[in-house]
Amino acid sequence: MSGISRRALIAGGIAGGAAGFAAAAKLAQRYGLVPPDSGGLYGPGETLTYGVHRLLGRNSMAREFSPAQISKPPFANEVGPPLGADFKRHQNDGFANWRLTIDGLVARPTTFSIADVKALPRRSQITHLACEEGWSYIAEWIGAPLSHVLNAVGAMPQARYVIYRSIQPEWWESIDMADALHPQTLIAHGMNGADLPVPFGGPLRLRVPRQLGYKSVKYITRLTVTDDLKSFGKGLGSASPEGGYAWYAGI
Repeated sequence: MSGISRRALIAGGIAGGAAGFAAAAKLAQRYGLVPPDSGGLYGPGETLTYGVHRLLGRNSMAREFSPAQISKPPFANEVGPPLGADFKRHQNDGFANWRLTIDGLVARPTTFSIADVKALPRRSQITHLACEEGWSYIAEWIGAPLSHVLNAVGAMPQARYVIYRSIQPEWWESIDMADALHPQTLIAHGMNGADLPVPFGGPLRLRVPRQLGYKSVKYITRLTVTDDLKSFGKGLGSASPEGGYAWYAGI
């Protein structure tokens, strides 16, 4: 192949790729599938990934495994920064005073105790948690489907996202309603047949099995239902893109 034809091929590929990104961006705009971190260098790629996942796999299920496939032992990543005195007080009290507050675009703002959450209808699933750092494990997660909780508090029709916050204020994330209402998204309070251990996010963790592990925030204390993410943090949707990760981490 001549140098001229090679250059022409490369130029054509670049032009075709740009055209493809432009077409995908227009399609994403049309269907409202633009992630909050769509600006910047990686924005077009983030938009394409998010849009394709939502258009083609909105109702897809994360793979579930058999009890024999549960990791022994599962890997607990290091908690950092330290959980602090407030968390230790809750831990010493057996989390009797831990509360999960749900507010925002809901008809009935509610605060649940751990006992309240455990009294809700529950789902058990054995799913794979994959970290962006390369490690992973399979575990059984037990908890209340987030969809049930949102129905119970009366999430309003204009709701588009659920923001969830840890007792550690720097840990916060959000998901769209496709993941919030998905049957596998849980407010997890149990793991492998017992209460959720502290190293794995106990007493409460939001488990989002269709996304990478950093979206399954540990030690959650608040859920906020909203129609817009611009007024939260830096307007990128969560702490992840503020630290260089993608807001949408679908797998």
